[in-house]
Order: sequence, then structure tokens, then C-alpha cells
Amino acid sequence: MSQATALAFAAALAGVGAAWEALALLEAWGPAARLARVARPLARAGSEGRAPTAAERRRLAVVAAGGLLFAGWLLGGPLLAGCAALAGPAVVLAIVRLRRRRYRAALARGAAEAARALADGLAAGRSVRGALSAAAASLEGAAGHELRRAARALAMGEGTEPVLERLRSRAASPGWDAIVAAVLLQRDAGGDLAGLLRELAGSLEAAGRLERDAQAATAQARFTAWLVTGLPIGAAVLAELASPGLAASVVREPLSAWMAGAAALLQAVALISVRRLARPPV
Repeated sequence: MSQATALAFAAALAGVGAAWEALALLEAWGPAARLARVARPLARAGSEGRAPTAAERRRLAVVAAGGLLFAGWLLGGPLLAGCAALAGPAVVLAIVRLRRRRYRAALARGAAEAARALADGLAAGRSVRGALSAAAASLEGAAGHELRRAARALAMGEGTEPVLERLRSRAASPGWDAIVAAVLLQRDAGGDLAGLLRELAGSLEAAGRLERDAQAATAQARFTAWLVTGLPIGAAVLAELASPGLAASVVREPLSAWMAGAAALLQAVALISVRRLARPPV
């Protein structure tokens, strides 16, 4: 082993030790906990469907802008860093909307299970309020969270109709609309609500199976569409990594800047079109 190799090996070991000490120092200082508190609204958007407050959105936008500024500076220099930092608030808004949309999708998928749990509670001799509490205790996920929220409101003395209407508006799903309508209709007209909810659960499960079959049948086409629309972005990133400053040189030339802008616009139109075509009907 030559002297240069030994020195390189020793430097690598020293670098690993320094990185380990830096991580210990950061953990002792507590920025990870602060960052976790800042990112907590994103977690709530996915687990509770709750939108961040104005102050939380500002903090998330600042953190996203700082991260994108650093990444843009490494990839393309000051110009790309400034553009990336300006996109921080839009990125945060898009992530929040995506997580809330996934929460609502999970809530819609849980409508059949919620209807069956309510039917079981009613068949056991409970009232609607008691069946809601029992179903809330037996369900997990988004449906269980919303039912527990409704059960807490009922326990605090709120009326059944406003609680159900709030649940329906938060879910924004045809399945939950049908459940709330069935409960309110039975209160006014009577009838076998447990049997109606079981039939509704069967219909919702059949509709869910059809939607999953449709998604599976078009999975390959959707993957190909996303792959094709994402190839130019990947090629641009690889070109910038291979030759740092390429993006800045393209932007500095008027003709190439106009062509790059037109390409970016067409790429955005393609992404939006694929997204709309791949979105299942409501």
C-alpha cells in the first residue's frame, strides 16, 4: 500500500468520524425535532385530512424554499436556485393537496366498511348515536378517524343531524352521502335501516371492485404515459449533472430560452392531461 493510499484511507476514516460527530451534535441541538414540528401539518393532512393554518403554511413555505434553494444552487447555480426557491410555496401547496386528496380517497374506500359497522351496531339494538360510537371504536384508518370525530361531537351534546352533515361534507363522497341520507331518511320515514345499510355496503363494495379492475386494466397505459412525459425532465437533470451550468447557459441565450420555455409549457400541458385522463371518475 502506497503512502497516498494510506493517507486517503485515513482521511476517509476521519471524514466518517466527523460526519458521525456532526450528526450527534445536530441531534443534541434539536433541529430534527424542530423540523418535525414544522412538517407536522403535512402529516396531519394525510392522516386527518386537516388543512394547515396560515402560519403553518408560511413555515412550510420557508422550509421548502430553503431546501429548493440549496438543491438548485448545487445543480444549476444562482439562477436555478432562485427559480427553485420561488417554487417552494407552490410545492408545499401541491403536497398538502395531494395528501388531503389521498385522505379523501381512503375515506371514500372506507364507506362500505363504515356502513356495515353501523348496520351491525343497529342490529345489536343500539340507537344511531350508539351505533356511531360502536363503529368508531371498531374501524381504523380514515373512516375510523372521521367516525371517532363524529362520536366525540355527539358525546359533547351536538345534534345528530349537524354532526352527520359535517361528516358528509368532509368526506365529499357519494358513498358517505348515501349513508347520511339513509340515516336521516330512516329517522323521518322509519324502516329497516340496518338492512338498508348492509345493501348499501354491498353496492359500495361492488363499485369499488369495478373501479379497482378498471385501474388495473389501465395501469400499463398510465405508467407508459407518465414515463414518456417524465423522460425530458430526467434527461435535463442528467445533462445538468454531467455538465453543471448547462441550464444557466441555455437560459442566457434568447432563442434557446424561448424554446426551453415552450418545451416546459408543453410538458406541463402533457402532465396535466395525463393526470386528468388517469383520474378515476367521481
